[in-house]
Amino acid sequence: MKYISAWTTHPLRTGAVLTLLLVAAFATPAIYSVAASPTSAVDVDIAKFAYGPPEITVAPGTRITWTNRDETPHTVTGNDKSFASKGLDTGDKFEHTFEREGDFGYICAVHPFMTGVVHVRKQ
Repeated sequence: MKYISAWTTHPLRTGAVLTLLLVAAFATPAIYSVAASPTSAVDVDIAKFAYGPPEITVAPGTRITWTNRDETPHTVTGNDKSFASKGLDTGDKFEHTFEREGDFGYICAVHPFMTGVVHVRKQ
């Protein structure tokens, strides 16, 4: 008895199955990559009476952590008062998550010549 495969007798079925497999192969990684993407985080150092980097651009939802590396206390205070740290001693950290787009300038309330800007943009 000669064996005849259904795949060879129905080329349309074969094409449809291959198309579904290809679609599934390309769609699956996209689904997992969206679900697995972590919240962004950026570090800013406070050293030598300056924020480093003094100006950054991030996506909405990014958490920024400022760390005081100076021997002198500093603050991180938004110009619009939307965020403000307490006085940060050496090694202290302050975190703020920027949820909406915009430009957010900030200063050290103790040393107003120290300035920085966070630009929040959809990327």
